Amino acid sequence: MTIIQLGYVAMSMNLQNCSPSQTMTYAQFQKIKDREAAIAKLEKIARSNLANCLRLLKHNLAHDIHFFRFSSKLIPLANHEELRDWRFMQSLYGPLKELGEFINNHPIRVGFHPDHFVVLNSTQVDIMKMSVKTLHMHEMLLKGMGVNPEHRCVIHIGGAYEDKLKALEQFIQNWGLIPVSIQKMLLLENDDTTFHLNDALYLCEKLGVPQVFDYHHHIAYHDDPNWEQQWERVIGTWKGSPLPVKMHISSPKSEKEFRAHADYINPTMFLDFLHTIKGSINQIDCMIEAKQKDNALFQLVKDLQYEKGIEWIDQSSFKIH
Repeated sequence: MTIIQLGYVAMSMNLQNCSPSQTMTYAQFQKIKDREAAIAKLEKIARSNLANCLRLLKHNLAHDIHFFRFSSKLIPLANHEELRDWRFMQSLYGPLKELGEFINNHPIRVGFHPDHFVVLNSTQVDIMKMSVKTLHMHEMLLKGMGVNPEHRCVIHIGGAYEDKLKALEQFIQNWGLIPVSIQKMLLLENDDTTFHLNDALYLCEKLGVPQVFDYHHHIAYHDDPNWEQQWERVIGTWKGSPLPVKMHISSPKSEKEFRAHADYINPTMFLDFLHTIKGSINQIDCMIEAKQKDNALFQLVKDLQYEKGIEWIDQSSFKIH
Protein backbone atom coordinates (compact mmCIF):
# COMPACT_ATOMS: atom_id res chain seq x y z
CA MET A 1 0.00 0.00 0.00
CA THR A 2 1.21 3.51 -0.89
CA ILE A 3 -0.42 6.89 -0.24
CA ILE A 4 -0.66 9.06 -3.36
CA GLN A 5 -1.01 12.82 -2.90
CA LEU A 6 -1.84 14.90 -6.00
CA GLY A 7 -0.82 18.50 -6.62
CA TYR A 8 -0.73 21.03 -9.46
CA VAL A 9 1.32 23.96 -10.69
CA ALA A 10 1.09 27.69 -9.95
CA MET A 11 -2.41 28.77 -10.94
CA SER A 12 -6.06 27.71 -11.08
CA MET A 13 -8.28 27.46 -14.13
CA ASN A 14 -11.29 28.07 -11.87
CA LEU A 15 -10.43 31.27 -9.97
CA GLN A 16 -10.98 34.52 -11.85
CA ASN A 17 -8.40 37.33 -11.76
CA CYS A 18 -6.04 35.24 -9.67
CA SER A 19 -2.73 35.17 -11.53
CA PRO A 20 0.33 34.84 -9.26
CA SER A 21 2.58 35.84 -12.16
CA GLN A 22 1.56 39.43 -12.94
CA THR A 23 4.65 41.27 -14.08
CA MET A 24 6.32 44.44 -15.27
CA THR A 25 9.15 44.55 -17.79
CA TYR A 26 12.22 46.66 -17.21
CA ALA A 27 11.23 48.76 -20.24
CA GLN A 28 7.92 49.54 -18.52
CA PHE A 29 9.77 50.28 -15.29
CA GLN A 30 12.03 52.78 -17.07
CA LYS A 31 9.08 54.66 -18.53
CA ILE A 32 8.05 55.73 -15.01
CA LYS A 33 10.32 58.71 -14.46
CA ASP A 34 9.93 58.76 -10.67
CA ARG A 35 12.02 55.79 -9.52
CA GLU A 36 10.29 55.57 -6.13
CA ALA A 37 6.91 55.47 -7.86
CA ALA A 38 8.18 52.76 -10.21
CA ILE A 39 9.39 50.63 -7.28
CA ALA A 40 6.09 51.23 -5.49
CA LYS A 41 4.29 49.84 -8.55
CA LEU A 42 6.56 46.79 -8.57
CA GLU A 43 5.77 46.20 -4.91
CA LYS A 44 2.05 46.56 -5.57
CA ILE A 45 2.26 43.88 -8.28
CA ALA A 46 4.25 41.58 -5.99
CA ARG A 47 1.74 42.02 -3.15
CA SER A 48 -1.09 41.23 -5.58
CA ASN A 49 0.73 38.06 -6.69
CA LEU A 50 1.16 36.96 -3.08
CA ALA A 51 -2.48 37.75 -2.27
CA ASN A 52 -3.48 35.58 -5.23
CA CYS A 53 -1.27 32.79 -3.89
CA LEU A 54 -3.25 32.93 -0.66
CA ARG A 55 -6.49 32.71 -2.67
CA LEU A 56 -5.07 29.69 -4.49
CA LEU A 57 -4.15 27.97 -1.24
CA LYS A 58 -7.65 28.58 0.15
CA HIS A 59 -9.09 27.12 -3.06
CA ASN A 60 -6.80 24.11 -2.59
CA LEU A 61 -7.91 23.68 1.02
CA ALA A 62 -11.55 23.58 -0.07
CA HIS A 63 -10.66 20.68 -2.39
CA ASP A 64 -8.28 18.87 0.01
CA ILE A 65 -5.29 19.59 -2.24
CA HIS A 66 -2.19 19.34 -0.04
CA PHE A 67 0.53 19.82 -2.65
CA PHE A 68 1.21 23.00 -4.66
CA ARG A 69 4.00 24.61 -6.67
CA PHE A 70 4.38 28.37 -6.46
CA SER A 71 5.10 30.43 -9.54
CA SER A 72 8.72 31.58 -9.70
CA LYS A 73 7.47 34.93 -11.08
CA LEU A 74 5.98 36.20 -7.82
CA ILE A 75 8.33 39.19 -7.58
CA PRO A 76 8.81 40.96 -10.94
CA LEU A 77 12.36 42.20 -11.67
CA ALA A 78 13.57 40.86 -8.30
CA ASN A 79 16.93 39.87 -9.79
CA HIS A 80 17.40 42.64 -12.33
CA GLU A 81 20.88 44.15 -12.29
CA GLU A 82 19.53 47.71 -12.29
CA LEU A 83 17.43 47.04 -9.17
CA ARG A 84 20.13 45.73 -6.85
CA ASP A 85 19.21 48.42 -4.31
CA TRP A 86 15.57 47.28 -4.10
CA ARG A 87 14.99 45.58 -0.74
CA PHE A 88 11.77 43.88 -1.79
CA MET A 89 11.65 41.52 1.20
CA GLN A 90 11.11 44.44 3.58
CA SER A 91 7.95 45.64 1.86
CA LEU A 92 6.62 42.10 1.41
CA TYR A 93 7.09 40.97 5.01
CA GLY A 94 3.35 41.17 5.81
CA PRO A 95 1.91 39.22 2.85
CA LEU A 96 4.68 36.60 3.05
CA LYS A 97 4.03 36.09 6.76
CA GLU A 98 0.28 35.75 6.12
CA LEU A 99 0.95 33.20 3.40
CA GLY A 100 3.29 31.28 5.67
CA GLU A 101 0.82 31.22 8.54
CA PHE A 102 -1.78 29.65 6.27
CA ILE A 103 0.73 27.04 5.01
CA ASN A 104 1.88 26.17 8.51
CA ASN A 105 -1.68 25.94 9.86
CA HIS A 106 -2.77 23.47 7.17
CA PRO A 107 -1.15 20.28 5.88
CA ILE A 108 0.25 21.51 2.57
CA ARG A 109 3.55 20.91 0.81
CA VAL A 110 4.79 23.84 -1.25
CA GLY A 111 7.83 24.43 -3.41
CA PHE A 112 9.31 26.09 -6.50
CA HIS A 113 10.65 25.08 -9.90
CA PRO A 114 12.78 27.98 -11.25
CA ASP A 115 12.86 28.58 -14.99
CA HIS A 116 15.37 26.93 -17.31
CA PHE A 117 17.79 29.87 -17.12
CA VAL A 118 18.96 28.59 -13.72
CA VAL A 119 21.94 26.56 -14.93
CA LEU A 120 24.39 25.22 -12.36
CA ASN A 121 26.74 23.42 -14.73
CA SER A 122 27.69 26.47 -16.77
CA THR A 123 31.33 27.43 -17.25
CA GLN A 124 30.32 31.09 -17.57
CA VAL A 125 30.74 33.06 -14.35
CA ASP A 126 27.89 35.49 -15.11
CA ILE A 127 25.40 32.67 -15.68
CA MET A 128 26.48 30.95 -12.46
CA LYS A 129 26.18 34.17 -10.47
CA MET A 130 22.69 34.90 -11.80
CA SER A 131 21.61 31.31 -11.20
CA VAL A 132 22.74 31.41 -7.57
CA LYS A 133 21.16 34.85 -7.13
CA THR A 134 17.85 33.52 -8.46
CA LEU A 135 17.99 30.52 -6.13
CA HIS A 136 18.78 32.81 -3.20
CA MET A 137 15.64 34.80 -4.01
CA HIS A 138 13.60 31.59 -3.80
CA GLU A 139 15.27 30.77 -0.50
CA MET A 140 14.41 34.22 0.90
CA LEU A 141 10.76 33.86 -0.14
CA LEU A 142 10.46 30.50 1.61
CA LYS A 143 12.13 31.86 4.75
CA GLY A 144 9.87 34.91 4.58
CA MET A 145 6.91 32.51 4.70
CA GLY A 146 8.43 30.65 7.63
CA VAL A 147 8.75 27.52 5.49
CA ASN A 148 11.88 25.39 5.88
CA PRO A 149 13.61 25.69 2.45
CA GLU A 150 15.08 22.18 2.62
CA HIS A 151 14.27 20.22 -0.57
CA ARG A 152 11.73 22.77 -1.85
CA CYS A 153 13.28 23.80 -5.17
CA VAL A 154 13.46 21.56 -8.27
CA ILE A 155 15.99 22.28 -10.99
CA HIS A 156 17.24 20.59 -14.16
CA ILE A 157 20.90 19.69 -14.49
CA GLY A 158 21.58 22.16 -17.31
CA GLY A 159 23.19 21.95 -20.74
CA ALA A 160 25.36 19.21 -22.25
CA TYR A 161 27.63 21.70 -24.05
CA GLU A 162 28.54 19.00 -26.62
CA ASP A 163 30.15 16.82 -23.93
CA LYS A 164 27.64 15.34 -21.49
CA LEU A 165 30.17 13.62 -19.22
CA LYS A 166 32.18 16.80 -18.92
CA ALA A 167 28.96 18.75 -18.24
CA LEU A 168 28.10 16.38 -15.36
CA GLU A 169 31.55 16.85 -13.86
CA GLN A 170 31.20 20.62 -14.28
CA PHE A 171 28.01 20.45 -12.21
CA ILE A 172 29.93 18.69 -9.42
CA GLN A 173 32.74 21.25 -9.61
CA ASN A 174 30.30 24.18 -9.51
CA TRP A 175 28.39 22.59 -6.63
CA GLY A 176 31.25 23.44 -4.29
CA LEU A 177 30.80 27.14 -5.14
CA ILE A 178 27.13 27.18 -4.09
CA PRO A 179 26.20 28.19 -0.51
CA VAL A 180 25.33 25.17 1.63
CA SER A 181 21.88 26.55 2.46
CA ILE A 182 21.05 26.63 -1.26
CA GLN A 183 22.49 23.14 -1.77
CA LYS A 184 20.09 21.87 0.89
CA MET A 185 17.15 23.54 -0.87
CA LEU A 186 17.66 21.79 -4.21
CA LEU A 187 16.19 18.71 -5.90
CA LEU A 188 17.33 17.39 -9.30
CA GLU A 189 15.00 16.27 -12.08
CA ASN A 190 15.72 14.06 -15.07
CA ASP A 191 14.92 15.74 -18.38
CA ASP A 192 13.60 14.48 -21.72
CA THR A 193 16.45 15.33 -24.08
CA THR A 194 19.85 15.42 -22.38
CA PHE A 195 20.25 14.13 -18.82
CA HIS A 196 18.28 10.92 -18.32
CA LEU A 197 17.46 9.15 -15.08
CA ASN A 198 20.88 7.52 -14.69
CA ASP A 199 22.62 10.87 -15.19
CA ALA A 200 20.44 12.52 -12.54
CA LEU A 201 20.96 9.60 -10.16
CA TYR A 202 24.72 9.83 -10.64
CA LEU A 203 24.67 13.44 -9.40
CA CYS A 204 22.05 12.88 -6.70
CA GLU A 205 23.92 9.97 -5.15
CA LYS A 206 27.27 11.72 -5.36
CA LEU A 207 26.02 15.03 -3.90
CA GLY A 208 23.32 13.79 -1.53
CA VAL A 209 20.43 15.42 -3.40
CA PRO A 210 16.93 13.90 -3.74
CA GLN A 211 15.91 12.81 -7.24
CA VAL A 212 12.54 14.02 -8.59
CA PHE A 213 11.50 11.39 -11.10
CA ASP A 214 9.67 12.76 -14.14
CA TYR A 215 7.90 9.75 -15.66
CA HIS A 216 6.90 11.46 -18.93
CA HIS A 217 10.43 12.81 -19.44
CA HIS A 218 11.82 9.34 -18.94
CA ILE A 219 9.48 7.72 -21.45
CA ALA A 220 10.30 10.48 -23.95
CA TYR A 221 14.02 9.73 -23.56
CA HIS A 222 14.03 6.81 -25.99
CA ASP A 223 17.67 5.88 -25.39
CA ASP A 224 16.75 4.59 -21.94
CA PRO A 225 13.18 3.19 -21.80
CA ASN A 226 13.59 1.22 -18.56
CA TRP A 227 13.17 2.78 -15.14
CA GLU A 228 11.86 0.04 -12.83
CA GLN A 229 15.34 -1.32 -12.10
CA GLN A 230 16.44 2.15 -10.92
CA TRP A 231 13.43 2.85 -8.70
CA GLU A 232 15.10 1.68 -5.49
CA ARG A 233 17.95 4.06 -6.22
CA VAL A 234 15.47 6.93 -6.67
CA ILE A 235 13.89 6.11 -3.29
CA GLY A 236 17.36 5.90 -1.74
CA THR A 237 18.13 9.52 -2.62
CA TRP A 238 15.22 10.60 -0.36
CA LYS A 239 16.40 8.80 2.78
CA GLY A 240 17.84 11.97 4.31
CA SER A 241 14.85 14.18 3.46
CA PRO A 242 12.11 15.21 5.90
CA LEU A 243 9.64 15.18 2.96
CA PRO A 244 8.00 12.28 1.09
CA VAL A 245 9.30 11.19 -2.32
CA LYS A 246 8.20 13.60 -5.05
CA MET A 247 7.63 12.97 -8.75
CA HIS A 248 6.26 14.82 -11.79
CA ILE A 249 3.44 13.44 -13.89
CA SER A 250 2.35 14.64 -17.31
CA SER A 251 1.16 13.05 -20.52
CA PRO A 252 2.26 13.50 -24.15
CA LYS A 253 0.26 16.03 -26.15
CA SER A 254 0.29 13.67 -29.12
CA GLU A 255 2.50 11.07 -30.79
CA LYS A 256 3.92 13.81 -33.02
CA GLU A 257 4.47 16.19 -30.10
CA PHE A 258 5.39 13.53 -27.57
CA ARG A 259 7.51 15.76 -25.34
CA ALA A 260 4.88 18.52 -25.04
CA HIS A 261 2.50 18.40 -22.09
CA ALA A 262 -1.13 17.51 -22.73
CA ASP A 263 -4.06 19.39 -21.22
CA TYR A 264 -4.89 16.44 -18.96
CA ILE A 265 -3.30 13.31 -17.52
CA ASN A 266 -3.69 9.94 -19.22
CA PRO A 267 -5.02 7.82 -16.32
CA THR A 268 -3.85 4.52 -17.85
CA MET A 269 -0.30 5.81 -18.13
CA PHE A 270 -0.39 7.03 -14.54
CA LEU A 271 -1.86 3.77 -13.24
CA ASP A 272 0.85 1.78 -15.00
CA PHE A 273 3.40 3.71 -12.98
CA LEU A 274 1.49 3.44 -9.68
CA HIS A 275 0.94 -0.31 -9.93
CA THR A 276 4.67 -0.73 -10.51
CA ILE A 277 5.80 1.25 -7.46
CA LYS A 278 2.97 0.58 -4.98
CA GLY A 279 4.22 -0.84 -1.71
CA SER A 280 7.80 0.33 -2.29
CA ILE A 281 7.27 3.52 -0.24
CA ASN A 282 4.74 4.80 2.28
CA GLN A 283 3.86 7.96 0.32
CA ILE A 284 4.63 9.68 -2.95
CA ASP A 285 3.59 13.23 -3.86
CA CYS A 286 2.72 13.57 -7.54
CA MET A 287 2.97 17.02 -9.12
CA ILE A 288 0.68 17.27 -12.15
CA GLU A 289 2.27 19.22 -15.00
CA ALA A 290 -0.66 19.72 -17.37
CA LYS A 291 -1.99 22.70 -19.30
CA GLN A 292 -5.34 22.55 -17.49
CA LYS A 293 -3.71 22.91 -14.03
CA ASP A 294 -6.25 22.15 -11.27
CA ASN A 295 -8.83 21.01 -13.84
CA ALA A 296 -6.38 18.26 -14.81
CA LEU A 297 -6.23 17.20 -11.17
CA PHE A 298 -10.02 17.20 -10.83
CA GLN A 299 -10.38 15.17 -14.04
CA LEU A 300 -7.76 12.65 -12.93
CA VAL A 301 -9.66 12.18 -9.66
CA LYS A 302 -12.85 11.50 -11.64
CA ASP A 303 -11.01 9.05 -13.90
CA LEU A 304 -9.65 7.12 -10.91
CA GLN A 305 -12.74 7.41 -8.70
CA TYR A 306 -13.91 3.80 -9.05
CA GLU A 307 -10.63 2.18 -10.05
CA LYS A 308 -10.05 -1.20 -8.43
CA GLY A 309 -7.40 -1.15 -5.70
CA ILE A 310 -7.79 2.56 -4.95
CA GLU A 311 -9.09 3.74 -1.57
CA TRP A 312 -9.81 7.47 -1.38
CA ILE A 313 -8.63 9.43 1.68
CA ASP A 314 -10.09 12.79 0.62
CA GLN A 315 -10.74 14.74 -2.59
CA SER A 316 -7.17 14.53 -3.93
CA SER A 317 -5.35 11.81 -1.95
CA PHE A 318 -5.75 8.05 -2.04
CA LYS A 319 -4.19 4.73 -1.10
CA ILE A 320 -3.30 2.24 -3.81
CA HIS A 321 -3.26 -1.43 -2.78
